[in-house]
Amino acid sequence: MQGLTDPLMRQVLTRVARYDWAVSEFIRVTQTLLPAHVFYTHVPELLHEGKLRGKTLHGTPVHIQLLGSDADLMAQNAYRAVELGAHAIDINFGCPAKTVNNHRGGAVLLTEPDSVFTIIHAVRQAVPPHVPVSAKIRLGYTDTTLTHEIGDAVQAANASWLTVHARTKTQGYKPPAYWSLIAPLRARLQLPIIANGEIWTPAQAMQCRTEANTLHLMLGRGAVTRPDLVSQIRRQDIGQPLSPMHWQDLLELQRNFLAGNAKNDTVLIGRYKQWLAMLTDGYPEARTLWQSIKRMTTLETILAALSPAPH
Repeated sequence: MQGLTDPLMRQVLTRVARYDWAVSEFIRVTQTLLPAHVFYTHVPELLHEGKLRGKTLHGTPVHIQLLGSDADLMAQNAYRAVELGAHAIDINFGCPAKTVNNHRGGAVLLTEPDSVFTIIHAVRQAVPPHVPVSAKIRLGYTDTTLTHEIGDAVQAANASWLTVHARTKTQGYKPPAYWSLIAPLRARLQLPIIANGEIWTPAQAMQCRTEANTLHLMLGRGAVTRPDLVSQIRRQDIGQPLSPMHWQDLLELQRNFLAGNAKNDTVLIGRYKQWLAMLTDGYPEARTLWQSIKRMTTLETILAALSPAPH
């Protein structure tokens, strides 16, 4: 998710849970073949050496997500991403942001199933056959009248799988998510379908799987708000009792986050406060901590607030 699952957060989340893969924030493709440093900025994991190239330090592959409407440029940039070490390419047709849509990117392309096909097909043709090319969509732009046509376009373009956020662009992120509307796509298409949207608890994960008729899930805000959510879902899958993360363990994760690399301390503190504000939805202790640190402006004072009280 843009502005949320950046390299800092990927390191934290993949440290505490086993993900099949992570997806980068989207890289905007507009008028040129992007230089390598743009990819390295968004996905510094490409700079890791050996078996960790293109993976987090904990071994989770990072798929590079591209967003744009020029099929040829998308193909060229996808090929460059693979040259730099990308394990897979994901194409964003789901971003609801007004600025992106006004420049013919993201969810607005869901009004043009032919363009969806052309872009995916061009990228698929450009990258080696062993590199997966996937697509992320919503159910539609203003409504769901083109959902099936969009799905057909994705499949015809030979995408490796399709991730579906169970709302339209117009519905944004407002609950509920309409998981049951994914099921007809699952029945219609031959490619794997991954369901996404409004999954905050293991119980919701189970309900989403049932209604969408797919075992595959993508987690976004839910995983950021509850870093152990994936672990809890996996425990549920094998019949083990749920064992939520303790606040003290989460404090350690927050300290690790604040030790991460960022452009400067101001950026790091801003990202941390964004995350802590989200944690308040799941942890009462986070609400207390938020009240303590929300006006702090230095790493030293924030880290002191996170340190255990002396005995």
